[in-house]
Amino acid sequence: AADHATGAGRAEVNAALPSVPLYAVLGAIVAWLAIGTVGLAAPRQLRFVSRVLFPLGSAVGLGLAIVAFLALGDAPSTLVLPLGLPDLPFHVRLDALSAFFLLVLGSAGAAISLFSVGYFRSSEGTAPGFICFLYHAFLAAMAAVLVADDAYLFMVAWETMALSSYFLVTTEHRIPEIRQAGFLYLLIAHVGAIGILLCFGVLQGGTGDYTFDGMRAATLHGAWPTAAFLLALFGFGAKAGLLPLHVWLPEAHPAAPSPVSALMSGVMLKTAIYGLLRVTFDLLGNPLWWWGVVALSLGLVTALFGVIFAAAQTDMKRLLAYSSIENIGIIVAGIGLAVLFSAYGKGLLSAIAMIAVLYHVLNHAFFKSLLFLATGSVLHSTRERSLGKLGGLIHRMPWVAWLALVGTLAIAGLPPLNGFVSEWLLLQAFLFTPTLPQSFVNMLVPLAAAALVLAAALAAYVMVKFYGVIFLGQPREPNLANAHDAGRCERVALAYLAAGCVLLGVFPTFVIEMLDPVSRMLVGASAVPASGGSWLVLAPISQDRSSYSPMVMLLAIVVVVLVTVFVVHRLYHGRVRRAPPWDCGFPLQTSRMQDTAEGFGQPIRQVFEPFFRMERELPSPFDAAPRYAVRIADRFWHALYLPIAKAADVLAKLVGFIQQGRISVYLTYSFVTLLALLALVR
Repeated sequence: AADHATGAGRAEVNAALPSVPLYAVLGAIVAWLAIGTVGLAAPRQLRFVSRVLFPLGSAVGLGLAIVAFLALGDAPSTLVLPLGLPDLPFHVRLDALSAFFLLVLGSAGAAISLFSVGYFRSSEGTAPGFICFLYHAFLAAMAAVLVADDAYLFMVAWETMALSSYFLVTTEHRIPEIRQAGFLYLLIAHVGAIGILLCFGVLQGGTGDYTFDGMRAATLHGAWPTAAFLLALFGFGAKAGLLPLHVWLPEAHPAAPSPVSALMSGVMLKTAIYGLLRVTFDLLGNPLWWWGVVALSLGLVTALFGVIFAAAQTDMKRLLAYSSIENIGIIVAGIGLAVLFSAYGKGLLSAIAMIAVLYHVLNHAFFKSLLFLATGSVLHSTRERSLGKLGGLIHRMPWVAWLALVGTLAIAGLPPLNGFVSEWLLLQAFLFTPTLPQSFVNMLVPLAAAALVLAAALAAYVMVKFYGVIFLGQPREPNLANAHDAGRCERVALAYLAAGCVLLGVFPTFVIEMLDPVSRMLVGASAVPASGGSWLVLAPISQDRSSYSPMVMLLAIVVVVLVTVFVVHRLYHGRVRRAPPWDCGFPLQTSRMQDTAEGFGQPIRQVFEPFFRMERELPSPFDAAPRYAVRIADRFWHALYLPIAKAADVLAKLVGFIQQGRISVYLTYSFVTLLALLALVR
């Protein structure tokens, strides 16, 4: 018995010791910082930076993804670093949740770094070595956020992530609009950081222990757990782009270089999702049901807002930025649904909702990174971002066009690609909500399910516009004849992400098994059947209730296409007369006669006009040079942000009277303050 007790104690000690994967993750962080430092030491060596350092960064990302994948099923491991302050050393922890998000960071970061090898060909405003330093510091900071096990290290890494991404956004800092976009991003990032800092202050419960283990052990009473959750939703929502703190996202993404936009949208936004999951399900635990209603409502409103504004955009990068807002809204809605099920003890349903959330996080990292990198290739080749000046690029850029088509179909939620699986799983979770005991929730959730379906349908509409206007039809500008396809490294990166979209969609059962340890950690339940099930069929509850077979769907699509091609060639081959298409009575059809981005989005603007603040210039029959123009603005700018800016300006002017520039006035202030304090103490 004594030997058995000694063995059990030794097992507990070993479980607390840091594991090899944790050391490997820390090694990846150090490697990224070292690569960035080398780039800083050679700021003007463009060829060295692009051909050596970025590939090394890509290799580190791929290695991190492999280590994180292998660590998903391991027990949590912790380590106290010899860094920080004397009484506040840095604590790190690797568990299933942090391993999953490290997998997202490493797998997407590897492709984006490889794409950057061919992208950063010229330095516009910033030395390439400095860009290399900021880029890899950004990657290292995100990894540090994901393994931080105390509030101190978390906030240091969080602010490092914000500052490095700010300087990357303002790479072309000589342009005033880019400087303004960067300032707005930094401002809202710090506002959100204040909310996160206050959240940690509540979570420590007056104990003074700011480690996450101390927060897990702290007991919060009354309204304090709710205050911590709402502060986390506010702070992390500001970084994720939730309403009404979304305004930085459509400004910063177009301003940043395309690889940076891909990294911010595909990965950085997910660090906010990680933080929200960490606080809600790990540090707080036992969530209340109405927290789920708040997150569900806010997420769906954000999703609808983002996709409606995406439909009205004429800038391809702004369109993708608003699409990111939509996808983040879907993810937060799924978190709200998982909170609801968890609060009511519905283990299997909470696991399905959580799996859908994690699956969509992984999917979005792949297809949104793919689309941002594809737009980067288009921008590099054409120097155009406006949809009204593009078109017909499938003939000039076939590699980019066909690989971007995979990402377009994936983000539109079409089977058998990955975007469909996560949205289908989330919809399945919605369909089982009538089993909840709360009648109010049972009435609300069908409306939420309808909103989710509407957002998914509008996303498909937006992606038809995005792909059709850029790659199909005829070129709208003469200079598009000089467009060229992406380079070799860029093609490999795009193909890697496109392959990920296909594999994640065709083999969902393997992905769900990979995500199951995270679900068991967060909600204490598994979505994997005890019998194991079939890898061919995905059935969240049972095959009698609902099931989906992506492999069968893929085979059916392939068979239909092959049979169609065979029938057409067999029955009609040689009897088809080639002739110009019907031109609607116009003998000289040009690119001006094909649909434009403005025209494509006109029905959405008409139906959802209350969402927009629009200014129109409509021609009259008597105009010698008729002109039509529509300008769309976000109502939140005029209803929320401009009043706050004006109030801050007025307050600054009032406070400015204190600054007289005279030492005698300042001494008088000090003397009056001292008298007031003495009177107060007395």
